[in-house]
Amino acid sequence: MARHLITSAIPYINGIKHLGNLVGSQLPADLFARYQRGRGHEVLFLCATDEHGTPAELAAAQAGKPVAEFCAEMHETQAEIARGFRLSFDHFGRSSSPQNHRLTQAFAARLDEAGLIEERVETQIYSKADGRYLPDRYIEGTCPNCGFESARGDQCDNCTKQLDPVDLINPRSVISGSTDLEPRETKHLYLKQSGMRGQLSEWIDGKTDWPILTTSIAKKWLNDGDGLQDRGITRDLDWGIPVKKGENEWPGMEGKVFYVWFDAPIEYIACAQEWVDAGKGADWERWWRTDLGADDVRYTQFMGKDNVPFHTLSFPATIFGSGEPWKLVDYIKSFNYLNYDGGQFSTSRGRGVFMDQALEVLPADYWRWWLLSHAPESSDAEFTWENFQQSVNKDLADVLGNFVSRVTKFCRSKFGEEVPAGGAYGAREEQLIADLERRVRAYEGHMDAIEVRKAAAELRAIWVAGNEYLQDAAPWASFKSDPEAAAMQIRLALNLIRLYAVLSAPFIPDASAQLMEAMRSDDDAWPGDVAQALTTLPVGHGFSVPDVTFRKITDEEREDWQTRFAGKRSA
Repeated sequence: MARHLITSAIPYINGIKHLGNLVGSQLPADLFARYQRGRGHEVLFLCATDEHGTPAELAAAQAGKPVAEFCAEMHETQAEIARGFRLSFDHFGRSSSPQNHRLTQAFAARLDEAGLIEERVETQIYSKADGRYLPDRYIEGTCPNCGFESARGDQCDNCTKQLDPVDLINPRSVISGSTDLEPRETKHLYLKQSGMRGQLSEWIDGKTDWPILTTSIAKKWLNDGDGLQDRGITRDLDWGIPVKKGENEWPGMEGKVFYVWFDAPIEYIACAQEWVDAGKGADWERWWRTDLGADDVRYTQFMGKDNVPFHTLSFPATIFGSGEPWKLVDYIKSFNYLNYDGGQFSTSRGRGVFMDQALEVLPADYWRWWLLSHAPESSDAEFTWENFQQSVNKDLADVLGNFVSRVTKFCRSKFGEEVPAGGAYGAREEQLIADLERRVRAYEGHMDAIEVRKAAAELRAIWVAGNEYLQDAAPWASFKSDPEAAAMQIRLALNLIRLYAVLSAPFIPDASAQLMEAMRSDDDAWPGDVAQALTTLPVGHGFSVPDVTFRKITDEEREDWQTRFAGKRSA
């Protein structure tokens, strides 16, 4: 039994996420966690809300609530939506937790002791109209590198170049739009990660199995221009983790907080502490400290490509710099962007489908299947309502759902609601089993390698194989001349339903549970041997005909949803 530590990039607190956010981190992480549990491995799957920084303050102000109250409410909202999508976190924590406060301050103390923290007087942008210093992400302007007109003060989303606000051409406040900005001096702490460039580069070069998307972004930040830059890790804000050296005050840093991107990845570790403190688990250190048992853990992170620089460089610099035996990530699965119906998802314009709205339209499995089978792995992907309708209707309703319905209803009408006796396998059945054995092993290979789209395609092919067998064997025809052969064919098909439920559980857990219940089985053992797995339901084993597993989407529904989600979000 292997041990898998799995973390998803933690979603920001300032609003409900859209489907592009979901498929870029949390959902594929859940797929992998469910698969590894299904294979019998020990899994700790962690996520949290990312609660600090200016966006949280502004969202709270817009909602007319104290920021702590706003974050607590939004955490529960996001947790509820995650439950709705059947995201199987072992714990869904909060970056504002006391555990993360203590750990972030402890890391800062260790880094300072190692000579990796430096106080610098720097020039930051002050907005007179807003009456505050503007964090990097709240200044926009034209990128000096590529000319993109909506580059942020910390990074250009178009060319991914790391920036400082003073680099921007024609900068403006994102809060008010004001261009009445002036540079003012303020003192901050910097993590001297530029001095760790060699160590980080060697570490990344050793990750030869990582996706090209992950390593190319990391190497771009390491090598482009002047190379990896030191990173400011404090901010002039009210809301955040107070700057301290462990439990002690940090002279000259009074009233400042740690930068959200410094404390957010540390929450992965703190989240495990929260998991234990919540009474859900024991001994978090065996997952996170290599001197206390984590040396045999495989740690996998999931994230969108915009999060890659912080997870390949800044967070590892924090781990390396601490000099402590923390578990480093073994594999980073990064994703491109999911676009929406000819454009982009837009939180500000309410364009696209947001996670809460999606669950009002259709149950989670419909969305899980489409998103995972179209995951933006090698390039950006696009959600269209036509493709969604087609995929649901063909894959889920026509292939899987139709197979289940035909087999169970035919058996009920001819043999009753139990697995029928009679007949023996012939060449057709032996060929099916051989094909399934090959495909199940290929499916495992894709899942182990976290090749999400390939895994979905292989799973669909496994469903199709059952349909093709059923069509070829035609038990409704053979029943007339050879009832025993028909009984054997249906016995095999009923066992296929249970096998499909087990294999499909990582993708469509609700449908899987429905099919297991219909087959009256709690044997969810992974099929080490397909032939043996197809004898799990014995002769005489009872079953029930399930309700419709997946219904088709009508043209009228598709047209209605296209209109509804094309622009401004309704209240």
